[in-house]
Amino acid sequence: MGKLRGKDVSQIGIIIVLAVVAALCILPFLLLVSTSFTDNNTILREGYSLFPSKYSLFAYEYLMLNASSIFRAYGITILVTAVGTVVSLSIMALLAYPLSRKELPHRTGWTFFVFFTLLFNGGLVPTYMVYTQLINVKNTLFAYLLPFFLVKAFYVLLMRTFFMGIERSLIESAEIDGAGEWTIFLRIVIPLSYPVLATVGLFQAVAYWNDWFSGMIFITDGRLYSLQNLLNRILLDIQFLTTSTMVVATDEGANIPVASVRMALAVIGVVPMLVIYPFFQKYFVKGLTVGAVKG
Repeated sequence: MGKLRGKDVSQIGIIIVLAVVAALCILPFLLLVSTSFTDNNTILREGYSLFPSKYSLFAYEYLMLNASSIFRAYGITILVTAVGTVVSLSIMALLAYPLSRKELPHRTGWTFFVFFTLLFNGGLVPTYMVYTQLINVKNTLFAYLLPFFLVKAFYVLLMRTFFMGIERSLIESAEIDGAGEWTIFLRIVIPLSYPVLATVGLFQAVAYWNDWFSGMIFITDGRLYSLQNLLNRILLDIQFLTTSTMVVATDEGANIPVASVRMALAVIGVVPMLVIYPFFQKYFVKGLTVGAVKG
């Protein structure tokens, strides 16, 4: 009974620690949402609060003045995130699998070539020149897909390590049965690799969704702004309006809900990923289960 009680106490302690950590993660987000629905003057007068004395939808009403642009930016971001995640995951898997095979000639050299890109890169100016003058992706959706996220060396090496952990006997058995490399890759390696594919795919999706740097560098056409670029542009416009003496003197300048709009912009950018993630979580957990059973 003593051991059982000690075990129970340790479990209660772990639960308490995890609850505190969860609260530290959730409370800032709740404060963010609460502030976005708070009257701007109340924020300036009372500060940020989870339970403000006066609520208001004025920040969202102000953003809805750009509703058509926001919805178009949503569509572009969703398209780029979906296509970019699938394409990048496919390319990295196709690169990592040969690197995991001992039969690949000069495998060490090719692996070092991938690893080298983790340490050094050409810099922003050469990258910009290559993608705008050689590949010519400026003001196209390819500017979001190609430059920074399509292939990440760290994820390639991570997937390579996972592929190397797959039992060699499974591959040899498939080869004896007459299976080719494509069959082995698609019907044996990929089903056993759901955990790493789900993990890398999730990270890639978040990276594409949150990407604003690619748009800032390669996109000047407002019709092609992603959600993050559009929200950043709206925020810069608001900051300009609030610092311009000519605008501040007018009634419109005085009524701009600066503090609450900033929070509303963050909510618009973050909430969709939080809503979508639970629907994909089951596939992530299923991938872990399949890998554990078949491995």
